[in-house]
Amino acid sequence: MTGPTGPDREAVRALAELLRKWWELSAREGRPKPTQQSLAGRLGIDQTTLSRYLNPRHPSTAPLRTVELLHTVLRAPAADLPRARALAEEAAAVPARKSPHPADATPADVTPADATPADVTPADATAVVVAPAPRRTAAATRTALAFLAVLTLGGGIGLGWSAFAHRAGQGGPPVAASAGPAASRWPLARKGDLLWKARTVQYLLQAHGHAVEADGDFGAATAAAVKTFQAAHGLLADGKVGAQTWSHLIIRIDSHNDPKQAVVALQYLLSNTGTATDITGIFTPSTTRSLDAFQRARALPVTGVADPATWRALLASQGPAIHR
Repeated sequence: MTGPTGPDREAVRALAELLRKWWELSAREGRPKPTQQSLAGRLGIDQTTLSRYLNPRHPSTAPLRTVELLHTVLRAPAADLPRARALAEEAAAVPARKSPHPADATPADVTPADATPADVTPADATAVVVAPAPRRTAAATRTALAFLAVLTLGGGIGLGWSAFAHRAGQGGPPVAASAGPAASRWPLARKGDLLWKARTVQYLLQAHGHAVEADGDFGAATAAAVKTFQAAHGLLADGKVGAQTWSHLIIRIDSHNDPKQAVVALQYLLSNTGTATDITGIFTPSTTRSLDAFQRARALPVTGVADPATWRALLASQGPAIHR
């Protein structure tokens, strides 16, 4: 969006000014300020686009994920991130999402496992039923007959599978459950990860009392804190967060147990899935409703409790992992 008009103009300009400030002040502690060319390469965009994001006079709106990545790469102040997120959403004129339905999510938020068939409204369905059928050609008739044959075969297979499942319930061989978000594997988080993997680990480490900065960069300090956490829980202290470490790191959150930084991690992950959630660190009724909506959309038990299955589904529903 170039030359924005309307109520978003000031938000676009303010966002560009903030991003420009991050870039200008990134030269500190002996580190040189990156060139726009090198910075664009790290962000995976072209230099011209980045230049517009950083130009308050003729700005373009930087997407939220680009804003977050810039914050991490430039090591901008942590206090600036909430304002940057708010400006990015306001500048893009993104309405608050009412539901975490995959149709409301951005392409980066929707994985093939989350995708659903194209939505058909009741009106559409009625139209399909009452629309007059066109005159069939011989080829169309053959196609229809073939389709009916497939349906018949499918029905037979369905009946056979039903009988097999019934026998399994009577002591036969176990029937494997269908894989879904709840059965997703824990992701591997390690040194070099950026954004959601790093921040989730950092927030949860903070909830366990470790003094790490939630800067979205899984660096040496975060790896050292992970090793300390692993050693304290009798795990292999390799600094990598795999299934065993995740199972100790996550915290069951409900109305009776809601450590602030663990709630921040939960709200952050919910927000990243497209579920409208304020990141406050307080487990409010609004957060519970967002959690219920996420669980319902992912075919999980709707409990309003962040249990291990919900944490695992949340992590599986994030955008692409970024590793430097």
